[in-house]
Amino acid sequence: MTAGEHAVLIHLDEAQRADLFEYLLRLGDDRLVLGHRVSEWCGHAPILEEDIALSNIALDLIGQANLWLQLAGQVEAKGRDQDALAYFREAIDFRNVLLVETPNGDFGDTMVRQFFYSMQAMLVLEQLQRSAHTSLAGIAAKAYKESRYHVRHSGEWIIRLGDGTDESHQRVQRSVNDTWRFTGELFEADDVDRRLAAQGIAVDPSVVRDAWHAQMSEVLATATLTVPNAGFSRRGGRAGKHSEHLGHLLAEMQIVARSHPGATW
Repeated sequence: MTAGEHAVLIHLDEAQRADLFEYLLRLGDDRLVLGHRVSEWCGHAPILEEDIALSNIALDLIGQANLWLQLAGQVEAKGRDQDALAYFREAIDFRNVLLVETPNGDFGDTMVRQFFYSMQAMLVLEQLQRSAHTSLAGIAAKAYKESRYHVRHSGEWIIRLGDGTDESHQRVQRSVNDTWRFTGELFEADDVDRRLAAQGIAVDPSVVRDAWHAQMSEVLATATLTVPNAGFSRRGGRAGKHSEHLGHLLAEMQIVARSHPGATW
């Protein structure tokens, strides 16, 4: 955080500080939860090269989460650092979208989930690099480069599976159909998004919906896959209304920190 930003934060009123804290939690929690999910493939991927690739993607996401949550702790100014925010909040306090907490399923399920999320993240980060908040812009610039790789990697696998054997085509089409109902939440904007976007700090996620759909449709067409019809959309994660899957994930992720509070390594 620059000296100028520190001065700005001092003069933020309680509502403005709460908005920025909430927005940073959303950015951090998405990546923390998805990073943990992807890390579950370590040692279980179908080939050794993919085991390494998925481990690196998980590390990228957790590294991004660390930066967003560190900044969130500074904005909140209540003595909580990124570790406290990651390991000592309950599921109801997490602000990640439901998509990222879904179980891994098979390899195709994981690649579809990664592609859907990473494409949205890349489009948002592309604009967030121009944020009026320089620390936000700096983190976005780093994360954007990593997200471009995540999009390319998962997109190539979707094309390979979709345009592969009859079985791989059918299975990845089923993955697309099953995962599609979680994508609407990626583009939902609320008053927090709109207020911060009006100040030039944040990006309203609804503005990238059309670009996401266009690029998604292009990749799915190349993979000989069909874009599902829009239907029921699962939502609630931004408001702390999560599936049971997040509770199980957090129990595993937080057990060491909660068993040894205050310990350092």
